[in-house]
Amino acid sequence: MDRVQKKETVAFLKDVFAKANSVVVVRNSGLDVSEITSLRRQMREAGASLKVAKNRLARLALEGTDIESLGEYLTGPSVFGYSDDPVAAARILVKFAKKNEKIEILGGAMGATMLDLSGVKALAELPSLDELRGKLVGLLQAPAGQLVSITQAPAGQLARVFGAYGSQGGAA
Repeated sequence: MDRVQKKETVAFLKDVFAKANSVVVVRNSGLDVSEITSLRRQMREAGASLKVAKNRLARLALEGTDIESLGEYLTGPSVFGYSDDPVAAARILVKFAKKNEKIEILGGAMGATMLDLSGVKALAELPSLDELRGKLVGLLQAPAGQLVSITQAPAGQLARVFGAYGSQGGAA
């Protein structure tokens, strides 16, 4: 990797660290090409990304950011998972790490908040942004549906009363 490529990598990582809502640091202990390709595909499907970077370049990119202390996790072969959805990267990486012992979650950051291993696992268990939006829409629609049933109920009761009187009058 020549000097220009290194500068581009540092600039790219600095942009990722500044814009991503969550970043998860993972140690790669021997994933083969098919496994890393599978992980990248899963991340992409969830709206997240994966970046393998040299630790020295990642430390340079972390300098001056709110998550500069992520540098303490950069030992050995490091991989960064990041996403705009705070939950997506953590969820996929935690799920993948449960099935594959070659990958170890070290820590991460959500915004300016640093997360250790337990913090990343707790983040992975939260509902995603899309799930939360769906729940919110459901909550907003529920009162409207209840209002319709309440306004229709008196008319239905009145119709049943008239029906009962009508059937009594016909029987007498």
